[in-house]
Formats: sequence, structure tokens, C-alpha cells
Amino acid sequence: MNSLDSAGQPQRLLDPLGAIALIVGIVIGAGIFKTPAMVASLTNDVGWTLMVWVAGALISVIGALCYAELCSAYPHAGGDYHFLHRAFGRHVSFLYGWARATVINPGAIALLAFVFGDYFSQVVPLGDYSSAIWALTIVLLLTLVNVIGIRASANIQSSLVVLEVIGLLAVVVAGFWVQAPAADTPPFFGSMPATSQFGLALVFVLLTFGGWNEAAYISAELRGGARSIVRVIVISMLVLTAIYLLVNVALLHGLGLRSLSESTTAASDVLGLAWGPWAQKALGLFVAISALTSINATMVVGARANYAVALDWASLRQLGQWQARSGSPTRAHVMQACISVALIGLGMREADGFAAMVEFTAPMFWSFLLLVGLALLWLRRTDPLAARPFRVPLYPFTPLVFCSACGFLAYSSVMYAVSQNAIHVSFWLLGSGVVALLVLRWRESALQKVSTAASVR
Repeated sequence: MNSLDSAGQPQRLLDPLGAIALIVGIVIGAGIFKTPAMVASLTNDVGWTLMVWVAGALISVIGALCYAELCSAYPHAGGDYHFLHRAFGRHVSFLYGWARATVINPGAIALLAFVFGDYFSQVVPLGDYSSAIWALTIVLLLTLVNVIGIRASANIQSSLVVLEVIGLLAVVVAGFWVQAPAADTPPFFGSMPATSQFGLALVFVLLTFGGWNEAAYISAELRGGARSIVRVIVISMLVLTAIYLLVNVALLHGLGLRSLSESTTAASDVLGLAWGPWAQKALGLFVAISALTSINATMVVGARANYAVALDWASLRQLGQWQARSGSPTRAHVMQACISVALIGLGMREADGFAAMVEFTAPMFWSFLLLVGLALLWLRRTDPLAARPFRVPLYPFTPLVFCSACGFLAYSSVMYAVSQNAIHVSFWLLGSGVVALLVLRWRESALQKVSTAASVR
């Protein structure tokens, strides 16, 4: 599918700048304000700390190049769901779509909405349930914006990303504004971290870079065709890498390795050292803005994943309606908002269980991302005549590195979930998807019999 311009289907309404803003907005979240300290504490060395971030950036760029080939060859609003469908059939792709639709995307939206509510309540408190009220409000408001259309969503996203980047640049400037004691910063590569420590640090870095793959969901709506999505992905990754490295170097410069590794609010600490308590409080607003950008971008790609699933199943066809005038899958947005609101309500009563339910879907996420990497290899073999405006360099080495990284993250996520006694959440999610798949197959069979009987009459 190269150009879906007919009524009721995705149209190319999104400009490259808006697409870059969506990707950057998804990736940059609250994580960059927390993970630098965690990585520094695990490596306990300035050189290896920066090396882990460089390694994470390289792996993310490699993954982005793999996605660039898939997006240029098979542009579709279904993104990686569509790639899995083409490579392995609709049953495997449905399980992935089910996980995204029921927990992964709505759960991410709900948790980010709570982050926004926590920080914004410090500015405008609304009583005992202030955080939840703001969380519900922002989910409904941003859903309305996305229902209005992709252009409105992209315009808001671009503005929010600008503010978000300003906040991170403020951290960078503050880090270089002050000077930590020399004794607090040992020489580069003075000590080698244990392999397990280095691996865990890399997990945190890759999770902080997570979200670049969502570019696949806007490939069918991007102006400029296949070449444009390649430029958008590459530019987005370069921007993200530069920002993340600058933030880490600034924090190491301003706080020193020891203070950074011991801090739970490193960005806030360095702003306080540079400009006083008012700057520390201002950071809360930037964290809230970071949550907003991630919520909005997650809504955009999540609704398109739901839309793609609905197109493949007659029983879900009502969910697959695309509003041509707004350039938006309205019903998919509404369904996503309903699940997110329900999860926010659940989170108000059982915060710990809710956080675990969402956090420990990571094993499935990375496992399916591994399948996407394998899909590239499989489609190169089974569909060699497909037009590929962009081909991943150094094939097959590049996709094999990506698959290895995803496999490592899937394994690490499983081990972490086992250590927290929460691996059952992933099994429950997979099991519910299998049940839903069986129900859909039964309904499809029944609908086909009814259709056949009607045609005979």
C-alpha cells in the first residue's frame, strides 16, 4: 500500500516536522530525568557511563534503520502490527495487537496521565483526588484533540516538544553552569563494571530510548512517501541521541559521578545548584509537559494499531472506521480512551498492582519487537520483488544485531519480572489474547455461514 488517499482511509496529511515531533515526544519522557542516576550507579565510572549511552543510541539507530526499510516497503497505519501480519499471519499479529490495545498503550497513557496529574497538582491542586482528576481530564482533552484530526494533534505535539526540549536544555546549561568537586569525578575508564551491571544499565538506557518504533504507525500518513519516513526516523534518532548525551555529560559535569549516582532527583538537584529553589520547582512543570507529549503521541499510534486490527476481522469492522475529513480513526480513539479511563480508575484503588500490571508487560513487548526484526529477514526472503526504496545497510548483520538486542531485553525483562513475582501478568495477558482470538475465529466462521446461506437464498 503506497498511497491511501481514498475516502475513509489514511491520507498523507502529516508533514515531516510534525512526524519528528511525534517520535521525539514519544521517546523523551520522564525516564531521562531518572535513568542517568541509575546508569551511573550501575557502572560507577564516567567513561563506562557514557559508553552505555552511546551503545544504547547505536542499538536504537540500528533498530530504526530496520524499521525504516519495513516502513518504506510496507507503509500502513498498522505499523509493526502490519509487518507481523505480512510475515507471520493474522493470528500472531492479533496477539500483538491485543496486547497493545488492552494494556500496553492504554496503560502507558494512564500512567503518564498520573505523572502529569502529580506534577500539575502542585500548580493547581484540586483536593484529595487532584492527581486522578487531572489525569482523567488530560486523557479526555487529548482524545478530543486527536478526534478533531491528526493536524491538530501534530500542531499541539510540536509546541509541547519545543517546551520539553527547552526544559532539557535548561538542565544541560545548569550542568555546565556549576562545577562539581574534582574528587567527586574519578578518571574515565578507571574501573570495569561487571557484565551483569553493564547489561542492566543498557536495559535502562534502551528503555529510555524506547518508542522510536512507533514511527511505523504514521508511515501511511506522512507527506513525501517512502523516502520521507526514512529521513524522519534517522533525524529523530540523531536529535534524541544528541539530547541524551548532552544531558548526561551536563549532569556528570555539574554533580560529579558520586553525587549523580546517589541522587534520586539529579536534574532537579543541578538546577537548584545553578539557580536556586525556584528552578527546582520549575522542573516539575517540564516533567508534566514531558508526560503530555508522550500521552499525545501514544494516543496517535495506539489508535492506529487498533484501527489496523479491526480491518483484519469482520467482527471488529466498526472499530476500523476512518474519518477522512479529520484524518483520524475516531472509534479507535474512543475505545482507547475508555480503557485508559478505566485503568486510571483502577489505579486510584490499587496503585501498586496497576503499576505492576503495566510494567511487567515488557517481556511481551520486547518479544514481539524481536518478531518484527525477524519479519524483516523473513520478508526479504519471501517477498524479494517488493519495492524497497530504502534497504538497511550491512544486511543481514544489522537486523541480526537488532534481533539480538531485543532478545536480550526480552530475557532481561522476564528475569526481572520473575524476581518481582509478576511474570504471571504477562502470561495472563497472552492467555486472554488467545481466548479473544478463539472467540473471533468462531464469530468469523458464524458470519461466513450466515453470508453463505444468504447468498444461496
